[in-house]
Amino acid sequence: MVLTSHDMLGDTGEKTGFWLEEFAAPYYVFLDGGVELTLASPKGGHPPLDPKSNEEGFQTEDTKRFRADEAANTALANTIKLADVNASNFDGVFYPGGHGPLWDLVDNTHSISLIEDFWAADKVVSAVCHASIALANTKDTNGEHIVKGRKVTGFTNTEEDAVGLTKVVPFLVEDILLDRGGLFSKGDDWASNIQKDGNLITGQNPASSTAVAISVLETLS
Repeated sequence: MVLTSHDMLGDTGEKTGFWLEEFAAPYYVFLDGGVELTLASPKGGHPPLDPKSNEEGFQTEDTKRFRADEAANTALANTIKLADVNASNFDGVFYPGGHGPLWDLVDNTHSISLIEDFWAADKVVSAVCHASIALANTKDTNGEHIVKGRKVTGFTNTEEDAVGLTKVVPFLVEDILLDRGGLFSKGDDWASNIQKDGNLITGQNPASSTAVAISVLETLS
């Protein structure tokens, strides 16, 4: 699981990071499914949590379970650096969202190389919400964008507009994936929507987190 290390929401002065539900829900789907998990981030150490995702209105059974899980919190506080991750040691990769990835997982060379290595080895590549932006600059062995001609989804323009950050974020996930040739699927705002195209599995928003993780688990099985 690859989390963001970016903690500032543009020039607003507000904090951002990863979205708690998009980490916690898949974390427990994987853990309960017998998956051995490794957490990584560009800078290593404790990735920043978007404080809004920790507000009471956004809590779920999974986020509550995480907050009470000492082992999970210890793992989160000690993510390894992306530069130290080798795709050959893993069966798949999953990127939780939050606005942070829009800044540090788009052009990150280690992230791009990692995804390309997973893809070339026919391993699962998955992401949810804003983290689908991590796919934007990845290419297959033919030099084509991985998302080109493939079903994909992520946080939509209408959802970004609804949270009032269209002019704050450096990229709009929907626009970038369409620009790269992705067959972008747009479900109802805030409703679960996932897209699976072979080993590429993506989810639209926080509500899609569990479904993406279940699809990843089924694909790994």
